Parts: sequence; structure tokens; C-alpha cells
Amino acid sequence: MIPSLGPLLKGAQITVELTAGAVAIGIVIGLVMALMRLSDNKVLKGIAISYIDFLRGTPLLVQIFLAYFGFPQIFGFTPPENYQYIAATLAMGLNSGAYIAEIFRAGIQSIDRGQSEAARSLGMTQGQAMRYIILPQAFKRVIPPLGNEFIALLKDSSLVALIALEDLMYSGKIIVGRTFQPFPIYIEVALIYLVMTLVLSRLVSYTERRLGKSDLR
Repeated sequence: MIPSLGPLLKGAQITVELTAGAVAIGIVIGLVMALMRLSDNKVLKGIAISYIDFLRGTPLLVQIFLAYFGFPQIFGFTPPENYQYIAATLAMGLNSGAYIAEIFRAGIQSIDRGQSEAARSLGMTQGQAMRYIILPQAFKRVIPPLGNEFIALLKDSSLVALIALEDLMYSGKIIVGRTFQPFPIYIEVALIYLVMTLVLSRLVSYTERRLGKSDLR
């Protein structure tokens, strides 16, 4: 297990980078889709609902395959050398965006409507009320479910091994094929995933406590 630790940690680094990129994409898409779904515009609302239903209703593995094998055919381009990484990040980000959209929507709707009305009575536009009054409060409330989504995405990133992206899972698979020792290697892989998820969980808890203290001041 000790000789395999170096390659596995290198794969874990790729897993963390992949998840961080997907999370960044997911937050941006999720916030936009949440606002579109809460919009009074039926077209925007319909687009958001269709997006969320499709991405949440189909397996992430299928979406990864669509991004990796389908996008080059649909858009007619030759995949670059690092396309596994690009396709995996994009697929995971799009998938996460659908779940984060529902998290943001629930957080926004949990804020008392009277606060928005009070902001409007002070002369704020609807956009200003959302930006300065509603979203800051909603963000604090969605920290726990966002943390759960990030942890789930980190674990689901193991699926990208099926498109030969050298993440933690794929690195373990390569080592198993070379050593014929599946049990200790996959135990080691599982422990590394456990450490990463525990660290992320503690960071989320710390952030939640810090935001809670700021509300008491």
C-alpha cells in the first residue's frame, strides 16, 4: 500500500481539481437557473424546469458519456488532448447545476416575503432587493445542503474513470491491474476518499458556524 500512495495522491489531486471546477460551474448555473425558475417569465421558467428535470432525471454517467463522446459529433470538432478532463468537468458541472438550482430556489423561497416588499418600499428595484437583501440571507441558509452536494459530487467523480481520466479511482484501477492486489488498493482508495470528504465536511461546518456568529453580532 505504501508504494502505491504516491500515484494515488496524484490521482486524488486531479479528483479535487475536477470537483472544484465542476462546483464553480454548478454554482453559477444553479443560481441562474434558480432565478429563472422563480421568474414570472414563462419562457425562462420553462427553460429552467426543463434543464433541471433532464439533468436530475438522467444518470451522471450517461451525461459524462454524452459530453465525452457526443459533443464532438454534435458540434463537429476534434477533441483536444486533454478532452477527458474538459468533458468530465463540464458534465459534472452541468449535473451539479441542476441540483444546486433547487437548493438555491428553496433558500430564496425560505426568506420572508415581507423583506422583499420592505426593500421595494424603500425604492429598491426587484433586482436590487434580490441582490442586497434576499440572496445574502438565502446563501447562509443553503450552506449545509450545498456542502452535501459538494461531498456527493466529490464521490461521484469516480465515474470519470470510465473515460480514462487519471483521477483517484482510475489510478487505483491501474495499480490493481499491475499488482493484482485489489483489496488493499481499493481500501486505500476508499480511505483517501474518506479523508477528502471528512475535510470538506469540516470546512462546511466551520463556514456555517462563522456565518452563524456573524449574524449574532
